[in-house]
Amino acid sequence: MDLNTPLDTSPAALVAGLADLLDIEEIDTDLYRGARQPGGEGRVFGGQVIAQALQAAQRSTDAAKVAHSLHAYFMRAGAEDHPIVYRVVRDFDGKSFATRRVIALQHGQPILNLAASFQVPEEGLSHQDAMPEVPGPDKVRPDRETRATMVDDVPERFRRHLLRPRPIETRSVVSRGLVSPPPAEPRQAIWFRAVSPLPDDPALHRAVLAYASDMGLLGTAMMPHGVSWMNPALQSASLDHALWLHEPFRADEWLLYTTDSPWAGHARGFNRGSIFSADGRLVASTAQEGLVRVRR
Repeated sequence: MDLNTPLDTSPAALVAGLADLLDIEEIDTDLYRGARQPGGEGRVFGGQVIAQALQAAQRSTDAAKVAHSLHAYFMRAGAEDHPIVYRVVRDFDGKSFATRRVIALQHGQPILNLAASFQVPEEGLSHQDAMPEVPGPDKVRPDRETRATMVDDVPERFRRHLLRPRPIETRSVVSRGLVSPPPAEPRQAIWFRAVSPLPDDPALHRAVLAYASDMGLLGTAMMPHGVSWMNPALQSASLDHALWLHEPFRADEWLLYTTDSPWAGHARGFNRGSIFSADGRLVASTAQEGLVRVRR
């Protein structure tokens, strides 16, 4: 693709582009290449690396076994101007479970390590937390509309990134300022879904959820302190990311992402998340610690 060619920003094209981004290329046994984001610039979005690494692990595993958890560590920032290579290590293949390790590489250096576990679905004891009572997505303003009203407050260098069309639509139950929001309790609730239908591939839906699970999670730890990632005095980055997949779901139907941050300190912030389907099923849980460093 000619990167100077204007991109089609229709919902169907945005989602097709996301599906293509997560459709990694097999270049040898247990070796895959993930494409770069068309039009991307600067640092690679962490959710993209997690999702592509999960796809590499899924491609190397018996289809009967379904991903139920992943744990990742970020080591270096990836660059948008190069593809990413994923090397898979097959640590274990049992009758019920399998485990994989994935190393994401750019220029021969690891940028992320991911471990994933897979299980053949079976029945067992079950319970779950109740879904919080919040306004439904049809009663919440799309974040893209809110961002457009606040764009004059945003430094010029962030405006293109902030207003670009996205394949994942988000609707925050409570909107906050973008640059210097008022201090608030570290809790969020955000509806999200793909902006157009996805193919009927459960592995792709898991990868899209993994991609979206990195959105807004680290920002929860910043809420009590009245800062955001656009604040020039703040340096922020994901250090690790964990995702547990509990129940089947579709990433092109509304999902509610509730997050909280019970602790921050020593230039790090810890965050937890729960993802519910619109009918109240707890389909996934997340946890993440990130760098939240105030420059002196």
